[in-house]
Amino acid sequence: MDSALLSEFSGTMGVAFTLTLLAGLATGVGGLIALIASRSNAKFLAVSLGFSAGVMLYVSFLEIMPKALEFLATDLGQRPGAWAMVAGFFGGIALIAVIDRLVSASANPHEFTYDAADIHPETRQAVQTQPGATTTTSTSTAERALLRMGLMTALAIAIHNFPEGFATFMTALADPTLAVPIAIAIALHNIPEGIAVAVPVYQATGSRTKAAGLAFLSGLAEPVGALLGFAILAPFLTGTLFGVVFAAVAGIMVFISLDKLLPTAEKYGGHHLCIYGLVAGMLVMALSLVLML
Repeated sequence: MDSALLSEFSGTMGVAFTLTLLAGLATGVGGLIALIASRSNAKFLAVSLGFSAGVMLYVSFLEIMPKALEFLATDLGQRPGAWAMVAGFFGGIALIAVIDRLVSASANPHEFTYDAADIHPETRQAVQTQPGATTTTSTSTAERALLRMGLMTALAIAIHNFPEGFATFMTALADPTLAVPIAIAIALHNIPEGIAVAVPVYQATGSRTKAAGLAFLSGLAEPVGALLGFAILAPFLTGTLFGVVFAAVAGIMVFISLDKLLPTAEKYGGHHLCIYGLVAGMLVMALSLVLML
């Protein structure tokens, strides 16, 4: 690693890891909410997800991309640096899109299939029985299917959380104050992922411990992804590589916002609440950045 970059980052690695860990643990928080809530607040969820998207979109285009260009232009020159920034941005989008395609739709956390009423399972017996089968057999089959869905969803979320954790970690290394709102935004969008894991596992097993535990474990992929990504890239981390990675981080966040957060927010709360949350997130991010000048 470049010695100047190492000295710049050495004092912030602890902060970067802590923020990434807290963002990942929000998946477990979602699992707990699914198990203790008597009913869902779909409108609040929609606004929160829209808010997260607003934060991530605003900060990607107005902060992360300019910082990436700053690193790249210093090392490569203005025009080559701009091309490298563009390549990094769309490379980040391609990376998360490929991961998305490799995960089956039934287990993909970007493809939520739960209605608001499903967030709190009233009883394990609510599973749908299959025609022509006995009640015991059909319930057992449905429970196994639900358990498999929960396990596959947990695996899918863990895979998706690797690049998200790396994005949070690298942003915190470059600018810890900038990483705080990003970590909060990622934590907010991790909550429904925890719900997606916990609901089918609880319905299938009746165990709150297993459901919440699996949700927490899937979220731990974020700090693991951060550490693995940094360990692999650290020996080669120059200003140029860091700039490309930073641009890729912006691409990952934009894809998450457009492909995941906004569609899910619109599903739960409708178009207008989704947009209100989006604008509020942008406004809060803009004000916080101006106040930090």
